[in-house]
Amino acid sequence: MKPLTRTIFFFLCFLSSASGRAQAIFSMASDFNLQRSVKTGQEYWAVGQIVSVQFNFTPKDAAYAWVGYFGYGRIRNEGLLAEVKEPSTIPFVIRYDNRTKMRYKHVSLGWKHYFTGSATSERQPGIYSLAGLGILLGQVVNTHSTPIDTALYNMPVLAGTAHFKRLTLDLGLGFELPIGGDLYLYSELKTILPLTDYPSPYILDNKYTPYTAMAALGFRIMFN
Repeated sequence: MKPLTRTIFFFLCFLSSASGRAQAIFSMASDFNLQRSVKTGQEYWAVGQIVSVQFNFTPKDAAYAWVGYFGYGRIRNEGLLAEVKEPSTIPFVIRYDNRTKMRYKHVSLGWKHYFTGSATSERQPGIYSLAGLGILLGQVVNTHSTPIDTALYNMPVLAGTAHFKRLTLDLGLGFELPIGGDLYLYSELKTILPLTDYPSPYILDNKYTPYTAMAALGFRIMFN
């Protein structure tokens, strides 16, 4: 079992045990996400889905675990410069364009708090916040407009496919509406903030990449 999978497994076991002792409320939720990368020079749109489990220890407070996956976002960077490593190389500079496809999977563990309403409200709408820590597993695919020999030129970003990881701070604000039968319709605004920026030669600017905001619409079902 991989370390990440093992961590999620033990977290869910802990929540299940705690819910049994405290008679907590268990919910499952799934939502469709429209994602926007807001990092300057690496803006893109993508769509994805997040599936979550939630354990309410009180009607207003819950621990959650979510898994999200997203489609490719597309980025185009024009006028990049590859510069020679040795002065004897000609031409001294090659100008090229880079087309990037980027996507990621995301796991988050955190806390959900209702400001109004609650997880068990039958009529009153709820407003809540989300805060958690996560792990982002990303993939980037770069294609250059001009083939360039990396043995001769220094390049700001390399062509090819690579994977990267980030630790993240995950924040959100949501609105929830009871629609009957222990079923709830909700919408959320969320952001995923990278806390680490391990350098990758396949990412043009590694700092706070990818920095994304999301709008989500989904359903939660409660098992009481």
